[in-house]
Amino acid sequence: MKEKMNSIAEPGETELKNLACLYTITKYLASATNLQDCLEQVMATLAREKGMNSGTVTIVNQATGELEIEVAPAITAEARRRGRYKMGEGITGKVVATGDPILVPQIGEEPLFLNRTRTRGDEKKKKSSFLCVPIKAANKTIGALSVDREYSQNFGIQSEHDLRFLSIVSSLIAQTVQRVQKVNEEKEALRRENSQLRRELSAQNRIDEIIGKSSRMHEVFDMVHRVADSNATVLLRGESGTGKTMVARALHHNSGRRNGPFIVVNCSALPETLLESELFGHEKGAFTGANSRKTGRFEQASGGTLFLDEIGEISPAVQVKLLNVIQEHTFQRLGGTELLKTDIRLVAATNRDLETAVKENAFREDLYYRLNVFPVYLPPLRERRTDILLLAEYFLEKYTDNRRNIKRISTSAIDMLMQYHWPGNVRELQNCMERAVLICDDDTIMATHLPPTLQSSKSVNSDRPPSLAMAVEHFERELIVEALKKTKGNQTRAANYLDTSLRIINYKIHSYNIDPRQFKID
Repeated sequence: MKEKMNSIAEPGETELKNLACLYTITKYLASATNLQDCLEQVMATLAREKGMNSGTVTIVNQATGELEIEVAPAITAEARRRGRYKMGEGITGKVVATGDPILVPQIGEEPLFLNRTRTRGDEKKKKSSFLCVPIKAANKTIGALSVDREYSQNFGIQSEHDLRFLSIVSSLIAQTVQRVQKVNEEKEALRRENSQLRRELSAQNRIDEIIGKSSRMHEVFDMVHRVADSNATVLLRGESGTGKTMVARALHHNSGRRNGPFIVVNCSALPETLLESELFGHEKGAFTGANSRKTGRFEQASGGTLFLDEIGEISPAVQVKLLNVIQEHTFQRLGGTELLKTDIRLVAATNRDLETAVKENAFREDLYYRLNVFPVYLPPLRERRTDILLLAEYFLEKYTDNRRNIKRISTSAIDMLMQYHWPGNVRELQNCMERAVLICDDDTIMATHLPPTLQSSKSVNSDRPPSLAMAVEHFERELIVEALKKTKGNQTRAANYLDTSLRIINYKIHSYNIDPRQFKID
């Protein structure tokens, strides 16, 4: 009677262990965000609680149609790469192809067992059984779950229990795979939508007059579009040559005042008395030489935009009058009594540190705050290096005329352009490209066509011109690279093209650390 009771209790205990194991597995799968991590935990649970070792999940690659190992904690990455099967190939391929499970009592006696991963030796094959069940989702087999069991004489009875258990686990895995794939698809769809919106926003915010695709310039474009339709005073900050005048012009042309005048005054180019007359105008006889009434720029810009460049250079006296115009929107001509109203959009620019100038009492604090309503910082060219080649090609096209047929910029010249620190910013780059076009007699801008300050990487930290040896090295290297490009990496043909020997070419290639393979076209 006691033996009978034990035999009845035994299956109940096994079922409880199975339920406990399934509960643990379900917890891992339910909280899964990363498919590979959670499947590795499931395989570890099967090994720890069920003695099912070498757990492997194989999934069909939709792109290739092959079976690839998704998770196999017990094998190396190299073994995982080897473990690929075509549909119907080997035991795993047959399970996926037919959708039916397969039980192998002893791996070593099964010819279908291919052992592609090479993780089971002859001795292990004799002692191991193999169980493989399909992973099905929506009546479609998407992969397989396989485990090793230690071989025993009662394999048939035990394997049936294991098979049912693994089938439950595989169905849970299938649900998780579907859920995670759906989440990943939604994330990818959101990522694509986000990228599309960013591209549309970038295209919308782009200013045709200004060349630039860097993130720093997109910030500038965004700021310009935000303030363009406003009448707020804009202060453009940045080094000389960064394009402040172009941004001011873009502000005008993208505003509601685009049909009005755009008037530019360079405040640093005129002395104090002439600047006042230039800005506010004067009456006849206001000062010596004032033979007739003159209309000032504030009047000329009525209904449009007045751009005051280098505003940090104006004198204290002019600062006082300018502050009054900004506050009251009225002014008087020099020597006049009539109070004139002004209807302008004011844009100012400076390359000076106005905050320091205010502290040193060189610039009025109240005027600074009136001008600094909407500051826009223009980055120097060294902070937007992704735009250097874009700008260089733009200037190349601009300055190439019908007498020249310059098609491109050589690799070495591009390297020099990218490595240089550009203290003169876009204006300096423009001058460099204009010079290069003028002295280029071929179809390619070479490094030797660039100014001496760009010929050596030392020019980044020094104003000294490059040495003769350095210049010769750059020139030789560029000639060899261009020859390898034209001969698609063929060193013999490159030597013939340069009218030299193969031995010399090989020596130079080695000396200058040039890799001819990068110029080969498969």
